[in-house]
Amino acid sequence: MTDFSKIPAPVYETDEPVTYMLEAATAWIMLNRPRYHNAQNAQMLYALDAAFKRAVDDPAVKVIVLGGEGKHFSAGHDIGTPGRDVALSQNRRFLFPDHADKPEAEFLYTREHEAYLGFCRRWREIAKPTVAMVQGGCIAGGLMLAWVCDLIVASDDAFFQDPVLMMGIPGVEYWAHPFELPPRIAMEFLMLGERMPAATAHHYGMANRVVARDQLRAECAKIAEKLAEKSGLGLWLTKQVINQAEDLRGKRAAMDSVYHMHHFAHAQNDLTQGNAIGGMDAKAMAAANKKQAGEA
Repeated sequence: MTDFSKIPAPVYETDEPVTYMLEAATAWIMLNRPRYHNAQNAQMLYALDAAFKRAVDDPAVKVIVLGGEGKHFSAGHDIGTPGRDVALSQNRRFLFPDHADKPEAEFLYTREHEAYLGFCRRWREIAKPTVAMVQGGCIAGGLMLAWVCDLIVASDDAFFQDPVLMMGIPGVEYWAHPFELPPRIAMEFLMLGERMPAATAHHYGMANRVVARDQLRAECAKIAEKLAEKSGLGLWLTKQVINQAEDLRGKRAAMDSVYHMHHFAHAQNDLTQGNAIGGMDAKAMAAANKKQAGEA
């Protein structure tokens, strides 16, 4: 069985895993672990929540842009960097119990209710317009951060991917696949786990715009400027009606159902392989991804 108490104490490479800059009426929030392709440890996720709250609380902020420093937007959840801090208690933001003292399957089930599913649902409901600025890889947990934003602008070298079926798991915790993509395309996306180029994501409506890499920030700034000119209340109401329409189509209920399947898969991995993620650490996942993509 996975013994989370034996995970080494984290060694953080930065004290600033998320940066914040106000430019005109736009808050630019950047994931700042480029050395590890912006892998999401708890240090980053709680800093990101604080940055979003800062933007919401500031009346000067009309629009929020979320991006990632370096080559990739985000490689997903941290499953193998020195800064992996899954076993640490956190200053929790929801009324879920602490996960750190929980046994076996309850450990991840409790933690991910807050750090993954809970945070993403909270961020989806931010009362100001949000724009994801995606370059390079937007993989697994990276999808979750992009999907909670209202608009997604991608560089022409970006790709989207959810390869967690390699772990025997049917997709990430914030499970929105058949709402972001047509159902049969979502089936292929999950079952094959292949990289979806930005142009294909745009074709299916998962990305709003695709631009050259060197034009990505300028395009996001242009969109933010247009949004900032509009009624803040009108934009918030628009977000609510679109989100409500998705939920009436079953998005939230489907997500709740799949969350439990996700954790059944974790538990099955633990029982059969002694590891909640099927032994697929960061190096194994990277190697499998390169092989699947036909890279040397």
